[in-house]
Amino acid sequence: APGFSLPLQHPANCGDAHYFDISRLACGRCGAHQRQSASGSSCVCEPGYRSVSSSGGSSIICEKCPENMSGVTQDGWNCITCPKGLTSEGKCKCLHNEILVERSVDGVLLNEALCIRCNGSEPSFSASDASGSRCVRCEETLINVSKSCDCSSPNILTGGLCFCASDNLLSKGVATVRFGQLGITLTSEWFVKNLQSSAFACYLYSNLTACQALGNMCVMNMNSLSSSSSDACDLFHRIYLSTAKLGFVHSIAYWRHNLPWLYYGDRPGSASQVLEANHFPTVFSFKGTDKDLKLKFIAASFDAAGNFLKWQNLEGGILQLCPDTHTKLNAAYTFGTTYQQSCKISISKILVDFANPIFYDLFLEYNGDNGQQSLWAVPVLNLNLQYGEMFINQGKANSMNNWLLTRRFFLVDGLSGRENDLGKLPRVIRIASKITISIRLVSHSQRGMIYPPLITIAYTDVLVQNPETQSVMVSFSVSYEMNQSEAQIQTDIALGVLGGLAVLWSLLKTAGWKRRTGNSIIDLQTVFKFLLFYAGDLANVFFIIVVGTGIYWLVFFKGQQFVSVLLPLPSQEEDFVTYIACGFSLKALQLIHLLISQLTIDIFFIDWERPKGKVLKAVEGEGVIRSAAAPVSIWRTYFVANEWNEIQTVRKINPLFQVVAVLFFLEVVGFSNLALMDSSSSLSRSSESYIAPWSRILRFGVSAALWLAIAFLQIIFFSVFYERFVEDKISQFVDLCCMSNISVFLLSHSCFGYYIHGRSVHGHADTNMEEMNMNLKREAENLCSQRGLLPNTDGQTFQISISRKMRLHYDRIHESLTRKRGPARLLDSSANTFEQSTRAYNTMNKFLSSFIDHVHKEMDYFVKDKLLLERVLGMEFMEPIEKSIFYHDEGHSFSDVLYYGNETTLLIFDILFFSVVDLASQSFVLAAILTYLQQEIFRFIRNTLGRKNLASKTLVDERFLI
Repeated sequence: APGFSLPLQHPANCGDAHYFDISRLACGRCGAHQRQSASGSSCVCEPGYRSVSSSGGSSIICEKCPENMSGVTQDGWNCITCPKGLTSEGKCKCLHNEILVERSVDGVLLNEALCIRCNGSEPSFSASDASGSRCVRCEETLINVSKSCDCSSPNILTGGLCFCASDNLLSKGVATVRFGQLGITLTSEWFVKNLQSSAFACYLYSNLTACQALGNMCVMNMNSLSSSSSDACDLFHRIYLSTAKLGFVHSIAYWRHNLPWLYYGDRPGSASQVLEANHFPTVFSFKGTDKDLKLKFIAASFDAAGNFLKWQNLEGGILQLCPDTHTKLNAAYTFGTTYQQSCKISISKILVDFANPIFYDLFLEYNGDNGQQSLWAVPVLNLNLQYGEMFINQGKANSMNNWLLTRRFFLVDGLSGRENDLGKLPRVIRIASKITISIRLVSHSQRGMIYPPLITIAYTDVLVQNPETQSVMVSFSVSYEMNQSEAQIQTDIALGVLGGLAVLWSLLKTAGWKRRTGNSIIDLQTVFKFLLFYAGDLANVFFIIVVGTGIYWLVFFKGQQFVSVLLPLPSQEEDFVTYIACGFSLKALQLIHLLISQLTIDIFFIDWERPKGKVLKAVEGEGVIRSAAAPVSIWRTYFVANEWNEIQTVRKINPLFQVVAVLFFLEVVGFSNLALMDSSSSLSRSSESYIAPWSRILRFGVSAALWLAIAFLQIIFFSVFYERFVEDKISQFVDLCCMSNISVFLLSHSCFGYYIHGRSVHGHADTNMEEMNMNLKREAENLCSQRGLLPNTDGQTFQISISRKMRLHYDRIHESLTRKRGPARLLDSSANTFEQSTRAYNTMNKFLSSFIDHVHKEMDYFVKDKLLLERVLGMEFMEPIEKSIFYHDEGHSFSDVLYYGNETTLLIFDILFFSVVDLASQSFVLAAILTYLQQEIFRFIRNTLGRKNLASKTLVDERFLI
């Protein structure tokens, strides 16, 4: 196949004797007495040779000029005599202020060129132009100062202007620029050429562009107020003071006639007056027909030389150095929408896109009372001035009263950092790396009033070394804020009050715990228990505060019509995040404490079943057969133990459904969009529209509200419908105990616990199917007694407060019961150990059944109702000294030792866990997955260890717990 390759050649590499052939895209050789032209794409005659013909490229014929006419005319086509010598190009030259004349008025070539001197005296005042081809009127300052076109000594010529040396303002101008971040001070070529001339033209003649140019040079020097060196800002300040008699512009005291407005005063202290003395004369609303959601920023733009360019609307994205779509750029100025944008830009791109700096005076446009369009000046806070120059040794820049506000700013300055040739790369460029527009709400505003906006700029100085590899991170943001001090005070008050109540509540819990343990001594264990109770109660306090805060901002920010509140800034959310972290940590401690308490309870199943008749049994070792009571089946006990094992982790809600439902509403329905820092309350957003950053407070508020709402609906559904018409495992367990003829004796504390009276009203439960059905039918027809512990009552569940004597007797039996759990296998344990455990079990069963039947008069009990205050406080006022006390309860108070009775603690922990993961990862999906995993992990731990404790305390072989 034919090839289509060719060598790459650049015009700059062709050499002086060659030209770049644009047809062949290659270098070609010039002819004799020829060389490369300035453009490089053709040949021209060498000095001393004139052109005879030229068709471009190398199609040129040159001819040597005669000796008496060695010069070549400016157009290169003729030879001429030059009376005052030749230039390096072989053309005629003339002296300063002389013009070269080669042809007469009618175009006839002269034999000898003429050098005609321009008349620099009155009235002509003419001088040669830059090309030296004609005389023009010389610059006005030359005429005014020297009465001629020469700026003769002792007058000084600078920037093409002439000034009297007697004026000391000129001698003090310092053409340096300080780059504080790099610690470099450069002599700027731009300042050398323009600083002194701009200062004098502004000072002496009030030249508008000169004053603007001087102001721009002051802005390039970061509005420095240093009086030690007469830099651009010092010269500007001197002129500013000397022009007080000229009056103000637009009645603004800081804006002088003919001068740009650079400062809000020359000393700190006026910032609070500028930013807070007056509010912006426009009302903003989020909803309704009169809603005003656009911030109409407009900027007056100037070039470095001081020329006004145009009015520019900020919605075009002139302040955003990062590329973005037009839709998203407009969102930056939608009122109430927090905007953030950041990217990394190469230095080479910056040098191309911002070859010449542009300076901006920013205003906010609005309609006045008479309907006329008006402008409100937007102040600038230059952080490089505050921290780098003025307050470097004072450390007071964080206070608004110490701010020095300015007006004019730029985005990129690659001009002041050029030391020599203005056409070369700058040594240093200064870039506005962080720009923030802050809109602050007027305190206690109910009609959407704001203070004047503030634009904060931080510049980065970059030492240019390799533009292709160097880059800088830039950002642009629009933030909305309000004074949060009142909200913080209210939060602190709530935290203090609720925290104090939590202390009292924890003291009551500790007192109740002491009463239930039967110990009246305040020891280290008591203090430790109080701290654990207080941890849980304080976690509830933090939870109430953060949930209330999150839902408050969610409802009032998203639902307001006229703007009355604005979201806290990310920096103002730190305390809120800290509260969530503290609440989660304390709630985790409470959950661990709860699990330990539930996994160490004492429990025993009292079997009321009595033997039916007798059986013959061979006596081992004696060889005789004797009659003995028929054995009672153990399967009923195993069955009840398995049911207890199953309900240990039953909750009032379905945890999996809870997690899935919350995630569904957040991610599928779109409730997560309510957490964006904008005013929209829509649940759907266009993929092309700007997505505002997340608010951590709103994320928590939305997720917590959904968790609570869905959990509340689940609890209502299960309690009202499911448990009533489908299945109620807690009530069914009580029924199962009664049908199995087994009671549950449960001690959660040393002297406090719960009792489930499961004694069958039929006398026997170990029977066949026919008799069981007959018993159920009799009970349904009220043909038998009621199930309650007391005669003619239905009360089967009780809270019990036992006496110390009763507890000691229980412990003595229990010690022998738990000394050996029983056989590790069915057949490999010793008979002695097995018989010992069996005797202990029978002894405990007999003791507890006789205790319930009031057999032990020295350890008797009585039944009573709890007082309302006792129920509210969760403690008992009466101490069981001689007799134990059985309290009627609502039917399932024993669920306090199960997951079922601690749903609030589990739910709060799940919400806080979900929120902590989400705030750390900003992902609802990850938070949902990890929340479900932790639920399963804790459920597994609770089931596993709970089963072991059950087997240990009741002598039920763990292998039968399935």
